[in-house]
Amino acid sequence: MGFKVAIVGATGNVGREMLNILEERGFPVDEVVALASRRSLGTEVSFGDRTLKVKVLDTYDFSDTDLCIMSAGGNVSKEWSPKIGKQGCVVIDNSSAFRYDQDVPLIVPEVNPDAISGFSKKNIIANPNCSTAQLVVALKPLHDKARIKRVVVATYQSVSGAGKEGMDELFTQTRAVFVADPVEAKKFTKRIAFNVIPHIDVFLDDGFTKEEWKMVAETKKMLDPKIKLTATCVRVPVFIGHSEAVNIEFEDPITADEAREILRDAPGCLVIDKREDGGYATPIDSAGEDATYISRIREDSTVDNGLAMWIVSDNLRKGAALNAVQIAELLVERGLITPKKKAA
Repeated sequence: MGFKVAIVGATGNVGREMLNILEERGFPVDEVVALASRRSLGTEVSFGDRTLKVKVLDTYDFSDTDLCIMSAGGNVSKEWSPKIGKQGCVVIDNSSAFRYDQDVPLIVPEVNPDAISGFSKKNIIANPNCSTAQLVVALKPLHDKARIKRVVVATYQSVSGAGKEGMDELFTQTRAVFVADPVEAKKFTKRIAFNVIPHIDVFLDDGFTKEEWKMVAETKKMLDPKIKLTATCVRVPVFIGHSEAVNIEFEDPITADEAREILRDAPGCLVIDKREDGGYATPIDSAGEDATYISRIREDSTVDNGLAMWIVSDNLRKGAALNAVQIAELLVERGLITPKKKAA
């Protein structure tokens, strides 16, 4: 018997990707339900060779649904995830609403799968921020080997991280530049076409943005609270795929060659690291792929036991939809959920 799965936010970029990945990976479903707000009622989305008509979240009964994958933003999740969990449906939430709740596990299956057992307190599991997910996939095996002390990250985040509106704005502005039309910034704080913006999410009192704070808090929660991390998060004119320039300081010695071999064997990682023209991964290489790509691995002589590297991943997949489906797979593999009995 398969599971009944609901996708909340099914009409968005990530929601559609979740439907694609559930089908691609052959997740054991008997029924998939696409949910969204009232304005999307009747919209059609694809699930394999099937077409699903979107239903309204507000009026949906989750009592016979096994799993809800939530990708509708923090405010919707704060209101609905606890209600859904109380109906006996396990929620995998893609927003930041519950990531820092001590009663909600924050999971990347390659990094901290054992933490998933804590989901039963609220029936909610949190998916990390897209920029954190790919980072910790690469950091985990290196941390196991040589204990990470400090990480310095500069991100190069694609516009799809800001949703369909972000992608539309890059397209519209790029076209406007070529035909000499006025360039309007609506979704982003400055023009994104042929530009980079060192600002993602709101500013905090210390001058960092919330996106940067998320990377710190989530890495500590999933990997090790002792790790010191600082980040500068930047939006770049790329449609899909986040990139990160990462400097790591370790407690114990580790060479670039050792790191390369460790990462080649690590789950979810793909090392592309030839010291030649084109011997590295770029965002366009990662688009539509599941792996976290790691390139430019080298020793950093400015600190003891230091390495530098370049990390690239499809933010709609590993940064969101793929990770959520992998969490669902982990629940099934460990026997933590079973399909509810069908009504007579």
